[in-house]
Amino acid sequence: MTGAWIILAAYILDRFIGDPRWIPHPVIGMGKGISALERGIRKRVSSDQGLKRAGVLFPIVIAGGSFALTWGVVYILGLIHPLVAVAVEVVLIATTIASKGLKDAGMEVYRHLSQKDWPAARRSLGMIVGRDTAHLDEPEVVRGTVETVAENIVDAIVSPLFYALIGGAPLAMAYRAVNTLDSMVGYKNEKYLNLGWASARLDDWANWVPARITALLLITGAWFMRLNAKGAARMVRRDARLHPSPNSGFPESAVAGALGIRLGGHNVYHGVASFRAYMGEQTRLMEAEDIVRTTRLMFWSAGAFVLLCWLATLGIWTAGGALLWN
Repeated sequence: MTGAWIILAAYILDRFIGDPRWIPHPVIGMGKGISALERGIRKRVSSDQGLKRAGVLFPIVIAGGSFALTWGVVYILGLIHPLVAVAVEVVLIATTIASKGLKDAGMEVYRHLSQKDWPAARRSLGMIVGRDTAHLDEPEVVRGTVETVAENIVDAIVSPLFYALIGGAPLAMAYRAVNTLDSMVGYKNEKYLNLGWASARLDDWANWVPARITALLLITGAWFMRLNAKGAARMVRRDARLHPSPNSGFPESAVAGALGIRLGGHNVYHGVASFRAYMGEQTRLMEAEDIVRTTRLMFWSAGAFVLLCWLATLGIWTAGGALLWN
């Protein structure tokens, strides 16, 4: 049952403390490693085919290196004392989660909207999305915030905990490296189409199962919170696969159905208009309180998944004990 305690402690640590800015975060080191590797590759390779082959190095070096380094640290500390290794593993897993940071970012936008400080709300949204926010009205600011919180329930909570359950801190840290790779080089543009394809594909694969688990958690959470659980389930079935990402549509469509709002639509990126498929049905206009509702759904889903991790660990432990007893 040690793994279950570690996951619970890591989630609680992130939920209430988060990532203090004075403590160096592993993602910063990953980012520097990715940038250094990219510079090294581009100095030596220029052809499209060469860049595509070199793109495989990112998951191998960055994700594989993160796994190996984390495993080595935990192993060496375990030789000193098992409790030291456990404590460090808790802290390392907590750094792969971002529930408090995600909540704080969403609620900052909410506070500005509540105070009717539209420019500040747009600026705060601009810190967490890639789209242009300077001219958005209140419903569009709410939409951007709800979409970001919903989408990141997978990346920032369920996926890292899922991999921590399977492989502890080393695998959780490897997942965070994969996710960081996708955010830095996984773009389908002229610069990264060839170099970043492997990172983008691996991120899609890594989030495939957690995204679908998240949708189920959100549907269940909607039922417990007396939101529209049936609508959430229906929107997942109908709209989830319309999203350009194979995974992001699942949490977004679930939240849209649960709240009775419509996500997706027209966005502008660096002055270029883009349309993203609609998720859900517009039964009413979006309001600032939808950010609060989405945040509550996020925490319900996170807590439920931690409980599932406990039950899974207990089931494995019990089954193993039964086999040994027999």
